[in-house]
Amino acid sequence: MTDNQTAQAHIDAWTHSIEAISELLAPLPTDAWNRPTECPGWSVRDIVSHIIGFESELLGDPRPIHALPSDLRHVTTETARYLELPVDKRRCHTPVEITSELEYTIIRRSRALRNARHQPTDLVRWPLGPQGEEIPYVQLLRMRVFDVWVHEQDLRRALREPGNLASPGALVTRDLLLSGLPQVVAKRAGAPAGTTLAVEVTGPVEFLRTVRVDADGRGTADESVTLAPDARLTLDWETYLRLACGRVRPEAVTDRVRIQGDHELSARVLANFSLTP
Repeated sequence: MTDNQTAQAHIDAWTHSIEAISELLAPLPTDAWNRPTECPGWSVRDIVSHIIGFESELLGDPRPIHALPSDLRHVTTETARYLELPVDKRRCHTPVEITSELEYTIIRRSRALRNARHQPTDLVRWPLGPQGEEIPYVQLLRMRVFDVWVHEQDLRRALREPGNLASPGALVTRDLLLSGLPQVVAKRAGAPAGTTLAVEVTGPVEFLRTVRVDADGRGTADESVTLAPDARLTLDWETYLRLACGRVRPEAVTDRVRIQGDHELSARVLANFSLTP
């Protein structure tokens, strides 16, 4: 695809996921809004508030003036504090207020995306980076697809409403997570030079990647098959997602991950699998 086609595909994937969230929330009883999710510290209400807050900021809305409580144990970094502020601000809002705000935010953001004149490579502000950091417009779109689709899945697991595991947002997320896999193996897990590790994922999204660590300790991943890798991990797509996004610890899903070969190396890889802050 051309850069413009990729940007449009990202917009379409974002639209698919955020509208799916809106549909998921429409019939929700009041007590379900406080149900905890696998996203550390956040309830169903909090995830929806986060999506509203971030999309509103991208629309140019001012950040709310609000003092965070000091007892939020899941807030341990400056990034977490930044993300928590618009969430905590909305904890006193009713489900009707949050649902209405989400619907209005989707309308405004969809219009802004349709009318945007950015080229894919144009630099735009990235709120989570250092002051004044800019990234290519197509990268910002990709990150919004990832964030919204991952949170859609957080909500679906919490509400026991599975679905969209192979949607356009899932494929964008797959590619983003796979781009970090070589670093997980070579750097975080400290796999020695010459190591090969195969990762096979089954389910709605299937893929096989072989990670190789070169003589300089750098990792690369490709789709080629190695007959005798040093280690091989086999797991389903949803488990891969949950591990890579820090939603679950490896010891909680041992029954869903098959390890072959070097168990010690595999354990280090799984312990460092999360790519999210």
